[in-house]
Parts: sequence; structure tokens; C-alpha cells
Amino acid sequence: MNKHLIFALIVLAFGLGINRASAQEQQAYKVGLVGFYNLENLFDTINDPNKDDEEFLPQGGNQWNTEKYISKLHNMAYAISTIGTDWSPDGVAVLGMSEMENRTVLEDLVAQPELKDRNYQVVHYDSPDRRGVDVALIYNPKYFKLTNSKSYRTIVPDDPEFITRDQLVVSGLFDGEPMHFIVMHWPSRYGGEKRSLPGRVAAATLCRHIADSLLNEDANAKVIMMGDFNDYPTNQSVTKHLRATGYVDKLKEGEFYNPMFELHQKGIGTNYYRDVPGVLDQTIITPALLPTDYSSYQFKNAKVHNKEFLKQHGGKYNGYPFRTFGSGVWMGGYSDHFPVYVILLKKA
Repeated sequence: MNKHLIFALIVLAFGLGINRASAQEQQAYKVGLVGFYNLENLFDTINDPNKDDEEFLPQGGNQWNTEKYISKLHNMAYAISTIGTDWSPDGVAVLGMSEMENRTVLEDLVAQPELKDRNYQVVHYDSPDRRGVDVALIYNPKYFKLTNSKSYRTIVPDDPEFITRDQLVVSGLFDGEPMHFIVMHWPSRYGGEKRSLPGRVAAATLCRHIADSLLNEDANAKVIMMGDFNDYPTNQSVTKHLRATGYVDKLKEGEFYNPMFELHQKGIGTNYYRDVPGVLDQTIITPALLPTDYSSYQFKNAKVHNKEFLKQHGGKYNGYPFRTFGSGVWMGGYSDHFPVYVILLKKA
């Protein structure tokens, strides 16, 4: 039987509509959760002369101070602590993140009371981004053992002055199984979608190159690509250059599966633009993670973690992500993006 048909039948059997692991699933399967979260400007209050952090200083435009920084840390830590707990009390085993200033803020984040007991470890490299933000990954050593990490620079061939966030590659053993994670924050649409497209095409090309390199070493490599793509699952950067599709039953050789496609088509967004929800934050997987018999960790489902406390209630932006600042005004929320995560199952 075609493996993609098998996947479709397994998905049907499990039922994509459920939001919580059943008692039978909890007993019969191990659960592994991998997620991504755009933290929306997690900056400290200290001036870094090598970064454009002026608006996040006490004297800056946001009047960023210790009280606001601590509030932001607690909010983000609490949000992270709730991701996937319907499936596992330990929450996400691996979490990719974007929009943090440096390693220090990440160490402050994982040390918060909401997360401290999980003992999250940090993987981070400084990026050359003009805004001074990076990508990073945290992992729970109970589930994941780090073996290697590397940072890759995105280059636009026709624009030697172009700079953006690096792409982070983390490899290791996920509950004893080799697995790789590529964490990204693709260039924004600033200046217009069409004008800014070459940057995202370059980012997609780089991600594809990294994934292909891992697959050349192991044709059955389990790779999860995740990040804020600043493009949707239907955009050419994703479909043409990364070669990721949402049609698992039509998956061709060399293509990756994008489970966020269906959510985007249903109007379940991770971010809002002009009142329209869209999936900018995505998790894309290599075919080795498509389920056959669940004898090893394999994909079950993808979720947008859009709990009510993460939403703004009332007013013009009702239902939007409840963010830290709105129109320059301190709101004391979380982020302008909802987190996303994938559920991996393995027979117990």
C-alpha cells in the first residue's frame, strides 16, 4: 500500500479533530512535542552598542525598564509552559524561538518559576540582523540529547549588503532517535511583499540546502523545519523553493510535508494582518516523519496554540494575539504571534 495512503488512513483513525490525547493514546504511545514561538522583541534593558536596541531602553521610545522586562519574562514563560500540556504534562520537549536579543534573555527566560523545573537548555548564536534579534532553541534534556549545532548565514546573491537572521541547525537524539531541527526567522515583508521576496527566496533556498545535506548523509533523516517564515504555506518561497506541500497524498519525491497548509486554508492563523488570519509560523517535516506503524517517533498532528489567554478580548483587535505593545502603548501581553507545535507519537 502507498505510504501516503497509509498516512491518510492513520490520520483518519486517530481523528485530527481531537484536542486532547485520549486515555488509550496516553497508555499506548509515547508523546513528543516540538514547537516554535516568535517571542516578539524579548530585549533586556542594557544598551548594546553593537545592536539597534535603543527603543528597548529605559530612555527609549518604549520606556523599557526592569518592571516591564520581568513582566515580559513571566508572560512568555507562562505561555511556553502551557504549550502542548493537553498531550504531555512536560509540555514541549524542543522549542525553536525567534526575536530575542541575546543568550542572556534566554537564560533569564528558562530560569523563570514557570519553566525552571523543566531544566531547559539553551542553543543560541548571535545573528547579524539589523534589529539585533536572533533565533534560538531550548530543549528539555529529559527528552533530547544535543550532539551538534551550527549557525548558517543567509546570502542574497544580488544584494551583498543584505543581512538577516541566521538559520540555526540543532542535531541530537530525541528519546534515543536521531533528529534534526532547523530554526528560522525569514526576512520580513517590509517594503512590500514583492520587493522583499528575494530575501525569503534566499532563506528558503538555504533551508532546502541544509535539509538536503542532512538527507544526503541519511536518506531517512528526520528533520523538522520551523520558524516565522513571513510567508504563508501557499507562497512560492515555501512551495517552489523549499518544495513543501500540504497535500500528503500527492507528495512527490523530494518534497517535504507542510501540515500547516490545512490550518492556513481553514483560516486558523498564527498572526493577523488587516483582520485576516494567516499562518506565518510553520513546522515542516521530511517524509521519514510521516507515520507508518509508529514503531519510531512519527507525526500525528500540528497545532496552533491559540488559547484564550493569549488573545486580545474586545475592541478593534478582538481575537488577535495579545501582544506586548500596541501602537507604541504598553499592553502587558505576550506576543503578536501564537505558538505552534507538532505532536509526535511512538508506540510505548
